[in-house]
Amino acid sequence: MPPDPFAGDPDDPSMALGDHDADDGPPLGDEERAELLADLTDLAVYQALLEPRGLRGIVVDCADCGESHYHDWELLRSSLEQLLNDGRMRPHEPAYDPDPGLYVTWEYCRGYADGVTESETLR
Repeated sequence: MPPDPFAGDPDDPSMALGDHDADDGPPLGDEERAELLADLTDLAVYQALLEPRGLRGIVVDCADCGESHYHDWELLRSSLEQLLNDGRMRPHEPAYDPDPGLYVTWEYCRGYADGVTESETLR
């Protein structure tokens, strides 16, 4: 996210909308931070393996709305980094008319990476 041009400004026009920082949950614990860092590391591996094969990112089935959400590699990385730094993810623009065939699940990525690792150790 770009820096807030009104950060620290007592006349910030968004102040009339209410205190959005009050919605922040408790700070991330050490275990949550470690999990996010591991996810970011895994994401980099998955992207390196799958992007050259034409895959655009990861699909997540949302338990809240029951729909699939399509995240390009960079969008997901940015969201995870924001969660790591700010303790929450801000809403983002959904993928426009995504081709479901170009997105895979996190589990697929993990299995693919495990398969590549296994085949490398057999050589």
